[in-house]
Amino acid sequence: MKKFAIILGILLGGAAVLAAALAGGLYYWASLDLPDFKRITDYNPPLVTTVHARDGRVLGYFYKEKRFLVPLAELPPHVWRVFLAAEDSAFFQHEGVDLAAILRATMRNLQAGHVVQGGSTITQQVIKSLLLTPEQSYKRKIREAILAYRLERYLTKEEILTIYLNQIFFGARAYGIEAAARTYFGVHAKDLTLAQAAMLAGLPKAPSRFNPYRNEERARERQIWILGRMHELGWADDEQYQAALAEEPVYSSMEDPSWTLGAYYLEEVRRSLIETYGEDQVYNSGMHVYTAVDLDHQRAAEAALRQGLRDSARRRGWDGPSQNLPQRDWEEVLARTPYDPGALAPGDWVEALVTAVGRDAAEVRFGPLRGVIGVKDMSWARTPDVSRAPEEVPPVADCAAVVRPGDVVWASVKAVPAEVAKAVQAAAAAQAAGSPGDGGAPAGTPAPLPDAVWPLALERQPEVQGALVSLEPGSGEVRALVGGYAFESSQFNRATQARRQPGSAFKPIVYSAALDSGMTPSTVLLDAPIVYTDSETDRVWKPENFEGVFYGPTLLRTALCKSRNLVTIRVAQRIGIRKIIERARALGLEAEFPEDLSVSLGSVPVSPLNLARAYTAFARGGSWIDPRFILRVESAWGEELFRSEPRIEEAISPQTAYIITTLMKEVVRDGTGWRARKLGRPVAGKTGTSNDEQDAWFVGFTPDLLTVVWVGFDQLAPMGKYETGARAASPIWVDYRMAVEAGYPERDFPLPQGVVMARIDPVSGLLASPYAEKTFFLPFKDGTQPTETAQDGDDFGAPGPSATTRGEDLLKQ
Repeated sequence: MKKFAIILGILLGGAAVLAAALAGGLYYWASLDLPDFKRITDYNPPLVTTVHARDGRVLGYFYKEKRFLVPLAELPPHVWRVFLAAEDSAFFQHEGVDLAAILRATMRNLQAGHVVQGGSTITQQVIKSLLLTPEQSYKRKIREAILAYRLERYLTKEEILTIYLNQIFFGARAYGIEAAARTYFGVHAKDLTLAQAAMLAGLPKAPSRFNPYRNEERARERQIWILGRMHELGWADDEQYQAALAEEPVYSSMEDPSWTLGAYYLEEVRRSLIETYGEDQVYNSGMHVYTAVDLDHQRAAEAALRQGLRDSARRRGWDGPSQNLPQRDWEEVLARTPYDPGALAPGDWVEALVTAVGRDAAEVRFGPLRGVIGVKDMSWARTPDVSRAPEEVPPVADCAAVVRPGDVVWASVKAVPAEVAKAVQAAAAAQAAGSPGDGGAPAGTPAPLPDAVWPLALERQPEVQGALVSLEPGSGEVRALVGGYAFESSQFNRATQARRQPGSAFKPIVYSAALDSGMTPSTVLLDAPIVYTDSETDRVWKPENFEGVFYGPTLLRTALCKSRNLVTIRVAQRIGIRKIIERARALGLEAEFPEDLSVSLGSVPVSPLNLARAYTAFARGGSWIDPRFILRVESAWGEELFRSEPRIEEAISPQTAYIITTLMKEVVRDGTGWRARKLGRPVAGKTGTSNDEQDAWFVGFTPDLLTVVWVGFDQLAPMGKYETGARAASPIWVDYRMAVEAGYPERDFPLPQGVVMARIDPVSGLLASPYAEKTFFLPFKDGTQPTETAQDGDDFGAPGPSATTRGEDLLKQ
């Protein structure tokens, strides 16, 4: 017996040695070429870059994988515990591998005859996700266990769990717990209820199988099982468990604001970030980008520009329907546009099918709804003719001259029919009471009411484009930027990328150089015909004023106020075009300026953003400031990567800046910028119109906000008679500014030292007589103001010293 025991011991010892050798060999075999698990410690997954507005609201996201980094400390315990209950309840006890869980899974799988349960810990799942391939093999499982054991000795449990919760895939393009919470429940992960968290915890095992949007029953079963595990483990008491079971799931996705409001602004930010950091970092690093955009400004700017471009398009007349359909296709087309009467509001556009046309009205259908367009609401729809302004053409008096049955047209809702409004209110009340709507329809949905007739107005989609830039001159922060009518149809950003002739909007730059060359606001110049011949090309240039009228002797103040071209050219002749070019460059304009007199009339193209920068010198008292979109950039972990500092360049004296600003206030008070008076506060501004009304501009500013508006076709073409800066651009400026102006105090531009004010005679440019009925109160650099007083009835034919002075001035032109 003793001999048997010895032999048995030897055999068992040999077996143990052999098993150890086999285990060691297996370990060595599986350990060959293991990846470096320490790479996980530098966890850097693809994350969503978030772009914030100035108030913290989200402007948009950039990403390839929709994942938002969330630290474990920000999550309530029940959010991460449900994942432990579902995947690894012994997470805080094991050392990376749970042998008991592996044994249990093996037994269950053997009983079932196929794999029904896995034994991988959360640590192993992190290893599998970040270091190994998803292949199903024993070697991969052994390698996974080895690496998990090593990782547990390198990272804390909390760090491993943080990586897991941010790494796992939940389906629906959602990576990580934060993206999942936003995608399935429309909340942040920190705000998930126990029931919601349990639903999400069931997804990583099989995201498609347990997706509540597709398989709610299966998802619910898995949720109940996980809640049961939470209860068994003592992580949810009876009250919490029962409340979670009773909670009705409400699925919703957090709205993604990207490329909706502020799309052009967002694209400008994206381009700038890629230029600085590269595309990979922008789309994968999870940066937080803090911008200067004010979403209230942005919304007002987009609305103003869209309406202004629609109004401009209407002034050009009717360009016809989008198509004409044979009657056999009507019902099929109408079925594809199921307009909801409860969602329509005055001002909304609908695509309507004309079904009948009379002299006074056209009947239309849109989806299941009926409408009517009266002749007054298409009276603008004349035959396009750019040589005639709308006021020169009689309004349309017969609908048949505009549309015919089968035409598909755009129309805007003028008002909601009373019976529809009543039905919507009743449906809303039914929804609030939780009862079904009529005919079994969901509560809150009114019946189509086919007998209701919607009053509509004919519309047309504009081909004309525009841009708006608005910034605060004190800081350079760009509060709003719109680069076109609709980003979805054209991503070309006309505010930053288009270069167009500014026309008379360039004149304040010319006149600022004139002030620094000895002229004053009361300098008298001749407004008379001029012919210029280019000695190199023999090209003859005969510029004219916009009105085609010559006004004779004219004050510098009036020349700028009334935008007189011929006086401006004489200014350029007197001081030299080179001085004007130097001034333009000093103000930060980026363009190639030929030494040509036409430069003084704004013939050199510039972008709206660049022109806005130049004008900041007038608003700031002499220095221009770079427009700023991005204020700060942080990494996903909160490390500051970039902070914007204002870039300021001194350009002109405070005295010159103030005088030009005051003269531009005169443009608003008594000139082409008259619409801006609607703000009821001090505003300086200047209109601009290029040849043949191809470009229309308005630049206007107060001490706190400067806004540039441009309107024109992408391909150079006339917009039509009188489509000037005053008519096409300034209404957009006014609509936008009226919506945002209340956010700024009403104040005037401060008077700098070295400037004096004098009351001037509007004819002679001398000091006004105490008895003068009309005068101009103008600023002068101290020492340059007139010292002589105009005589009563003084004019350019009167004798006296003042006439001699004026005559010398005119002879120098």
